[in-house]
Amino acid sequence: MNNKYYTVCGIVEIESRVLLVRHTYGNAKDRILLPGGFVQENELPTVAIEREILEETGVTAKAKSIIAMQFKPEQWCAVFVMEYISGTPKSDKFENSEVLLLTPEEAIERNDITNMSREILKAYIAKYSELSKSGYVPSSANRYNYVIFGV
Repeated sequence: MNNKYYTVCGIVEIESRVLLVRHTYGNAKDRILLPGGFVQENELPTVAIEREILEETGVTAKAKSIIAMQFKPEQWCAVFVMEYISGTPKSDKFENSEVLLLTPEEAIERNDITNMSREILKAYIAKYSELSKSGYVPSSANRYNYVIFGV
């Protein structure tokens, strides 16, 4: 089950270029943006972003750090920096019509990029601080239902 309240997106860098998708619906229709989507019920955001990137682009990537959080009264979005693992980028031909690999500098200059993706990539270029994923897991949890960044 999806929800409309918790969302994720991620920066995947492959050979000095970032992975972007051309969206096929909603406010971002026909625009490029960072891949991502909704967090499913009982799913950790780290699992959600890894799943979403694989579903949308065929690329396997792991959540490495958080570069930003977006908050609105009705929704939040966690923005991850991802570690590219494997896969050749390709469109899912459903949620996106195209997958692009652009340098962050090329991407932010485009007229067809979403404003949020542009601002996130500006922070990425500027090397703003990121909150790295910690290996800490309290004894009351396990690594499958707990994750903390910045500790």
